[in-house]
Amino acid sequence: MIKKLFLNNKFILGLILINALILFIGGYLTLDNHKLIFLFADNLLTALFILELVIKLREFGVKGYFSSNWNRLDFILIVISVPALISFVLSIDIFDVSFLLVFRILRVFKAFRFFKFIPNIGQLVAGVQRALKASVFILLGFVIYIFIIGILSFYLFQNSNTEYFSNPTISLYSTFKIFTVEGWFEIPEVISANYSETASFFIYLYFIFVVVTGGIIGLSLVNSIFVDSMVSDNNDEIEKKIDDLDAKVTQILKKLSDHEI
Repeated sequence: MIKKLFLNNKFILGLILINALILFIGGYLTLDNHKLIFLFADNLLTALFILELVIKLREFGVKGYFSSNWNRLDFILIVISVPALISFVLSIDIFDVSFLLVFRILRVFKAFRFFKFIPNIGQLVAGVQRALKASVFILLGFVIYIFIIGILSFYLFQNSNTEYFSNPTISLYSTFKIFTVEGWFEIPEVISANYSETASFFIYLYFIFVVVTGGIIGLSLVNSIFVDSMVSDNNDEIEKKIDDLDAKVTQILKKLSDHEI
């Protein structure tokens, strides 16, 4: 009975949804008694997920279980939840142990298990993988362009008495903000305030160039390639079959034409 229950995807999905709801509600709890109830419920669900892991390992075997990428993800998420469960059972004050606190925070990743129940999630993941492969070089080029503009902007405006280009790292971040069209008008205004009218004019031209090349053309190019690769089907095999079918139809029509003659 228990075995069938934990091999039922609907039951596991219900546990995942309950766990996600508990994690959400836990953020609003302030009373110690309520927090204790929250911790008990959260760790109870962790124990149930561990039981699910044990049952599936016995049912499918180690090799069969880990042959699924989703099961590998489940295993990782369960493992990172174990330290919080141990600290709760042994009554360890995890708030004084920063290392365990990190693992306690990571329990929110258990909600990722919900994704494997989304219809056609496999096709979506395959599409993302295909898009990443197709976009890797354009993304690399875009990163290099951000680096070039960021370093150039640092040396141009490091003496502008503003925080946006005070060091190379902050300059790269400010450049990225401009490329995402976030702060594209605010940053030039703040910088130009410390320069003459003539210098301000060229500063505006410079940032217009940056916004157009990086924020409009650059991001549009990256997005278009990524989206196009993601929504396109890997239909090479289908196209080959269509070509073979077309060739056979052509042969049949030719034979019929020769027979009529």
